[in-house]
Amino acid sequence: MSDVPALAAYEMWRNRFLRDRLRPAVRIAMFFALTIIIYLLGEAIFAPREFKIVYLYTSAAVELGLLTCLILQKSSIGQRYPGLLFLGFSWSLTVVVQIGLALAKMGEVPVLTWSLTFLTQATLMPVRWPLHLISQLGVLLCHVGINLVLNLSFAKYSAFRLSGFYLYLFWFCLICDLSVCWYDRLQKAEFNTRRELESAYQKLEVAEAKYRSIFENAGEGIFQSTPDGRYITANPALARIYGFDYPEEVTAKFTDIDRQLYVDSIRRIEFVKSLEQSDKVSDFEFQIYRSDGTIVWISEKARAVRDTDGKVLYYEGLVEDITQRKQAQESLRLFIHALSHDLRNPVSGMLMVLKNWQKKNGESIEIPRSVLERMIQGSEQQLRLINSLLEVHAGELRGLVLYCDVVDLRAVVAAAVSDLEPLINDNEATLKLLISEDLPAVKADATQLWRVWSNLIANALKHNGPGLNLTVSAKVIEGGELSAIGDVGKNGGSPVPNSEISKMSAIRCTVEDDGVGISPEQCEHLFDLYVRGYQSRHSMGLGLGLYLCRQIITAHGGEIGVISSPGAGTIFWFTLPLPAAKFSTNSQCTLNQNPA
Repeated sequence: MSDVPALAAYEMWRNRFLRDRLRPAVRIAMFFALTIIIYLLGEAIFAPREFKIVYLYTSAAVELGLLTCLILQKSSIGQRYPGLLFLGFSWSLTVVVQIGLALAKMGEVPVLTWSLTFLTQATLMPVRWPLHLISQLGVLLCHVGINLVLNLSFAKYSAFRLSGFYLYLFWFCLICDLSVCWYDRLQKAEFNTRRELESAYQKLEVAEAKYRSIFENAGEGIFQSTPDGRYITANPALARIYGFDYPEEVTAKFTDIDRQLYVDSIRRIEFVKSLEQSDKVSDFEFQIYRSDGTIVWISEKARAVRDTDGKVLYYEGLVEDITQRKQAQESLRLFIHALSHDLRNPVSGMLMVLKNWQKKNGESIEIPRSVLERMIQGSEQQLRLINSLLEVHAGELRGLVLYCDVVDLRAVVAAAVSDLEPLINDNEATLKLLISEDLPAVKADATQLWRVWSNLIANALKHNGPGLNLTVSAKVIEGGELSAIGDVGKNGGSPVPNSEISKMSAIRCTVEDDGVGISPEQCEHLFDLYVRGYQSRHSMGLGLGLYLCRQIITAHGGEIGVISSPGAGTIFWFTLPLPAAKFSTNSQCTLNQNPA
């Protein structure tokens, strides 16, 4: 109905109202006519001298007219033209009676019948006052016309009596018509007001449905909470961020947000203080406990809602899970630190050579070809490192990208030692290579293995004093020896079932020194991210070297560990499977079919 114009809509309502009220009005009138018929039949029996048959016929005609109106109400004509049925109802009680009296040559004026009819119409059907006026004028014209033709009531009543009758009829009809008109106007105003309210409610329901849809389907968490730390409302996204299935669980559980939700309750105090000062907070980051106990990072935007007196009623805002963003930032920091860490060794060696040349003031410098080759080799190695680290950063979430080829470990170790030779000489260290020429080749990424050797050797030099003795070795071991290795020292690789180990063979590589050693407590966490070296006072690193070594060896399908105790030196070891590398599920291997 909201799409129908207001006037047409009210007209539809008024016609329906008229049809609905006609049904009881016609039934009441039929019952009234039936009682008159019964009375007249009784008069015919008990007072035959006073009985006039014309009254009985007239009452029967009235009953027939009303019955016709009742039947037509259910027809299409009655549905489309309720005003005609209204006139039929009215004139059945007035005009039919008037015609019946005229046929009997009786000039009585049926004032009682007319009054009851007009009053009934005004009471039961108080709409469309022009219909009431037409029905009244119709019966009056019929009365005047019949009396003019037959000269019945004009002859029977004096002019004064007739004028009194018409004066009564005028005021009675006027009062009925005015009451209908005023009621109709009130109904129209009420109808329009109700229609406007319905339209407003519909718009409100649409707006509420849209808001509800946004609230329910938003990707960000939406909430309202009290200043004392209780959630009033929460949407499904907030429930998912907090680790729940339903929003109701959030509002039911969190009755003390700073104690139950915040990892650092001080951040809650800072959050509330910011809202008190500026009424809003943007990009407020903190850690929370999820329902399973895990910790995630979230970012919150909120505002304080106050009453007219300035008192805070509640907080409302948005919550976003930024854990992945924080991890990406951490990955980026790791990438930068790893880049600086891995480039430090070759750059330091080259810098030492250049500084030695600088000390020869005024002397012409002859650069041996071997030194130039070493510098070129170091520069090429730096370039390979940069490319490798860029690839690692780009695929941080999917693991290391290995460019595998048949690799001679002896050549890889020799290259690493050559790059570190200035650092070895500066530390007055002695290094022995115990790698036989018949050591089998492995399928691996030479650049990544160079990183492992460089990190392990440089790590030993940095965390021990001058005069260190280093031994670098590599040998083939069988399955039984692999099982024993896994039980010794810190193992940074993926566990391998004993049933599989017994079928495997591998190359075991070690970097052994006779330095100060490492405590068992430090060995437990030595390969973790950002753990500083075992002699941190000598270390300028950030705890990345050994962590990266574990990542590389694990990606090759091997294991890495350390065997040490204070004062007894340190052995770093790792394994590389033979004859074919078994790569871990988080690594990718792109085999180089045309090695340069």
